[in-house]
Amino acid sequence: MKFYIPPQLTRLAIAFAIFISLFLVLRHFLVPDTFGEYGHYRGASLIDNALPEIHYAGQQACFDCHQDIEDLKKQDVHNDIHCETCHGPGQKHVLSGEAADILKPTGREFCGRCHSTNAAKQISAVFQIDLKKHNVNRNCLECHNPHQPWKMKK
Repeated sequence: MKFYIPPQLTRLAIAFAIFISLFLVLRHFLVPDTFGEYGHYRGASLIDNALPEIHYAGQQACFDCHQDIEDLKKQDVHNDIHCETCHGPGQKHVLSGEAADILKPTGREFCGRCHSTNAAKQISAVFQIDLKKHNVNRNCLECHNPHQPWKMKK
């Protein structure tokens, strides 16, 4: 008994075979050698994750040298915000002790990241101001100390 295979199925089978072959070739070149070493993961990722340089020191490293700021922050409305949120990664500063190695936030836009008027923020959670109306030609830090925002500078 002879089977008749329509030409459409023959072309479809060839296209399917080409697709599978291309997939296997691409997979061979794109899947890392260590994939599957520890389950459905790339084994070398453990080494890759251990290699990045540490940039953040943690808030306690700040307080080890800046006890006065720790005391202020305990009373502050910003007490839940870690130092590196505003001052950036502090590991370089901790190691060198140089003031130039830590970010000193300036500008209205910086404070405005959290405090500009935004309907999506709860007014009771974050004090909001309209940057387009509030002391337009002044920097926030001219009047406000971010470590004691309730006290106005003279």
